[in-house]
Amino acid sequence: MTDDLYVLYRGPLASCNYDCPYCPFAKRVDPPALLRADRADLARFTDWAEATTDRRLSVLFTPWGEGLTRSWYRDAIVRLSHLPHVARVAIQTNLATRTAWLSEANPRVAALWTTYHPGQVTLDRFLGRCRELLALGVRFSVGVVGLPDHHSAAVALREALPPSVYLWINAADGHVYTGEEERRWTALDPHFGDSVRPHPSLGAACHAGETAISVLGDGTVRRCHFIQTPIGNLYDGSWRAALRPRPCTNSLCDCHIGYVHLKPLHLRDVYAGGVLERIPAVWPLTPPVAGLPLLPPGGGSSSKVRSGSNTH
Repeated sequence: MTDDLYVLYRGPLASCNYDCPYCPFAKRVDPPALLRADRADLARFTDWAEATTDRRLSVLFTPWGEGLTRSWYRDAIVRLSHLPHVARVAIQTNLATRTAWLSEANPRVAALWTTYHPGQVTLDRFLGRCRELLALGVRFSVGVVGLPDHHSAAVALREALPPSVYLWINAADGHVYTGEEERRWTALDPHFGDSVRPHPSLGAACHAGETAISVLGDGTVRRCHFIQTPIGNLYDGSWRAALRPRPCTNSLCDCHIGYVHLKPLHLRDVYAGGVLERIPAVWPLTPPVAGLPLLPPGGGSSSKVRSGSNTH
């Protein structure tokens, strides 16, 4: 087996069961033909991953919409989690769907990048899903979009979650953060500073295109989601010869799934073992209190303007 490869997969699926006002894909309904195409594309990708045994693969599904409401994403995660050459398989999800299917997955490999969307689901219901994941032993992070009216909900979420669960905060598109706001959000997520300011990236060394690739449903391979130029195709093998170090061609990198691979930031070291599910290697930062219940019953200024809208 040769080098590790991070694969970010995004098929044509764009439908979502939520209508978050900060998301361009809110309540979008995909026509049956697109859903059939998405299912076929994912099946082809999963076959490819199973057959590609010369690489140690880590796969993150980053659908524009909500993937886990579709059985084929659940099935793909279970299948990939049992392959010996797959180190991690994860998906970005709003956690609205049932979780019992994860009992069939390998909990050492399957993981979730989850987001709590206040106004779309009650805190008690979301925490109920988190309890289920904890009982199943599935790794997961929880996040919130850092809008001012989400702060009290984020505080309540942090207080309810066990210390072992990492709560991340995504800086909201277009919102200008005062110094005090940034301090308040950083108190919840010590890594919020990585999200709040876009990272200058033009000419910077990046793992993208070298040990990380972005794959579309038709097999088009790009170095990352935010550089549109193809470097090959997954299914004709042309991606293999295309893997090499390249400097970034974008002026700024402002989305976690992009800047986590920028070499000067060393964030792969910060998230070692949890890059795809967004869990820092050292977490919690302070040891949890012995005997703490998993969850209680029932329940200067900076700006962020992002081009790659990703609210998961």
